Amino acid sequence: MRERLTDGLYGLGWSTVKKLPEPAAAALGRTIADIAWKRRGKSVLRLESNLARVVPDAGPERLAELSKAGMRSYMRYWMESFRLPTWSAERVTDNVQIKGAHYLTDGVASGRGVIVALPHLANWDLAGVWVTRTLGVPFTTVAERLKPETLYDRFVAYRESLGMEVLPHAGGSAFGTLARRLRAGGLVCLVADRDLSASGVEVKYFGESARMPAGPAMLAQQTGALLLPVTLWYDEAPVMRGQIHPPVEVPETGTKDEKTSSMTQALADAYATGIAEHPEDWHMLQRLWLADLEERPL
Repeated sequence: MRERLTDGLYGLGWSTVKKLPEPAAAALGRTIADIAWKRRGKSVLRLESNLARVVPDAGPERLAELSKAGMRSYMRYWMESFRLPTWSAERVTDNVQIKGAHYLTDGVASGRGVIVALPHLANWDLAGVWVTRTLGVPFTTVAERLKPETLYDRFVAYRESLGMEVLPHAGGSAFGTLARRLRAGGLVCLVADRDLSASGVEVKYFGESARMPAGPAMLAQQTGALLLPVTLWYDEAPVMRGQIHPPVEVPETGTKDEKTSSMTQALADAYATGIAEHPEDWHMLQRLWLADLEERPL
């Protein structure tokens, strides 16, 4: 019953929110965010706990301000995402400004293959639409298997409608397909700042241990593709901004695991820079650091 309700709510969002006038949709998002923030549920408390690592000097009032702004940013992501299928290419171009775009365009033009790796900052779906519609470059990504299956199908259909090739995260076939796309000179985009699996790479993140996916670094090593960290943020304008950081190079020496660890740490460092500058746009409402995971009973 709960899964059917969740699926129904997302379906309502995609069918109804995109039909609302822009001011009404934005106001609805803020209202939902403020209600969720006032309830002080587990997600809001976890967000504040995560932000306390990012802004260690912040007191309770400052953390509350950041978490309220964070929930509004998170709901802005959803309101935008529900409406993205109706956005024209011109509107996407006008509403997204990315610094360092030459790293991406030059990499794609070289035929080398490019991996874009980014954290849960601002609206990564909108960034993807900017790539497909403004730059005219198709790309491949992966999506977590959601329950119920109908909800997963909704997300896949939504992202495919935006010009993305979507592979299921579960199973080992996704990695091989991504590698083939890269060897053919294609583009792969991955949200890669949280990994709770046994294969995750341990990194130092804001001074504490966390795990991040090994996939981006391993793909770069196996295919020779360019690995680009990306951070995103909002400001007071309706425009979303972003930064494509310089490539993470494969170390010349070391074992495969050592190279993977070094490259994943470099990604984490780039993410941390963007998150520290725009903590209110970091949508991390789950446990991330190993110290928090160890709180759970066996």
